[in-house]
Amino acid sequence: MPVQRLSDLVQFARTHSPYYAELYADLPAEVNDLADLPVVDHQAFWAANTLHDNRVLTAPLAEGVVFKTGGTTGTPRFSCYTREEWREFVTAFGAGLVDAGLEPGHRVVDLFYAGELYASFLFVLDALAHAPVANVRLPMGGGAPLESTVSAVQDFTADVLAGTPTTLCRLAEHLATQDRALPRIKLLFFGGEALYADQRRLLARAFPNAVPRSLGYASVDGGLLGRPVAGPDTRTHRPFTPHTVVEILDETTGEPLREPGRPGRVVVTQLFRTLMPVIRYPAGDRAEWTETEGGPFRILGRTEEGARIGPVTVYWDDATNAVAAADADGLVTGTQLVVRRWAGRDGLVLRLATGPGHGPDVLDALTRSVVAALNAARPFYPENADAGHIHPLVVEWTRHRDLVVNDRSGKLVRVLDERPTA
Repeated sequence: MPVQRLSDLVQFARTHSPYYAELYADLPAEVNDLADLPVVDHQAFWAANTLHDNRVLTAPLAEGVVFKTGGTTGTPRFSCYTREEWREFVTAFGAGLVDAGLEPGHRVVDLFYAGELYASFLFVLDALAHAPVANVRLPMGGGAPLESTVSAVQDFTADVLAGTPTTLCRLAEHLATQDRALPRIKLLFFGGEALYADQRRLLARAFPNAVPRSLGYASVDGGLLGRPVAGPDTRTHRPFTPHTVVEILDETTGEPLREPGRPGRVVVTQLFRTLMPVIRYPAGDRAEWTETEGGPFRILGRTEEGARIGPVTVYWDDATNAVAAADADGLVTGTQLVVRRWAGRDGLVLRLATGPGHGPDVLDALTRSVVAALNAARPFYPENADAGHIHPLVVEWTRHRDLVVNDRSGKLVRVLDERPTA
């Protein structure tokens, strides 16, 4: 599928998609500037992009592939690609894998998840197959028994592991509990989640010679978002030009940000997708340009990812930053926010994973430090706890393997709401 000119894509979408026809009804006949187009409203887009009587698609779904997204945080949604669009998608992403460090002859174990209309396993496998350098693909999947994965890595002398950070950490913990390591692994390709310092420490013990690298930034709904950029900051990517236009918009005014260092929300336009057009679609992430507009950008996290406890919102970054500040010895290997309700009040449980061998005195001291750091970062929380509106912060210690993950994708569920629904 060739890349479209913006004006042609807009004209095609408004002619063949009832949703875009309505969205663009008041626009001039020809539009050449993205800033002249409205940003897609997620709720309206997905209300129109339904399985039956779809108003977003530009043609009946007679050929193509369908994938499901949104299963970790909300109602599953479905994205459609024609054969040509999917080939363009995986070919462009495969070229980006070379930026991530893929070299000729690398043997890559694909540990992403497959089935139930989930895309990541097939997407990474196809991207490797369309990469511009020869490679050997070992499609194990994220649901394989951990010891089977270790055996495959050793039997085939694999060089690269590809998976979500959570999956890679579960494998690392499996090795660590047996005092084993896989020193032959050179690269850890991660995607689908950010990689944090606590996870890096766990991975370094199990894969002492491996370098963690983002394999790229993409989503089933948004499509191509960012190619990896070599360097120590794995959050930095650059747009998949000419397939994709990435914008970073001011979160208050909606104006495009053009200078580096100003955080905003990521909005993407795919110039090669016409069956399900993606034009000024919010990707759900925050980012900032590291140079000038249209160049490299740094991903800063999700736009809205936090736990609401009574009148207080504690964001994921609040919690992980507090843990990092308190955990000087690097004991924490994973973090999860759990919202519970007991004795008539809401409370936040900070579930922290750590390795074996740490006595209760050590963990009790770290618990006090973490609670103090998070209360200092979000003073509204202890104020409401003191007033009796919510419970004081609780820390719960566990192993990394016991953190809750999404059954379908294998990604860490960062925020769990365990309050009763009735």
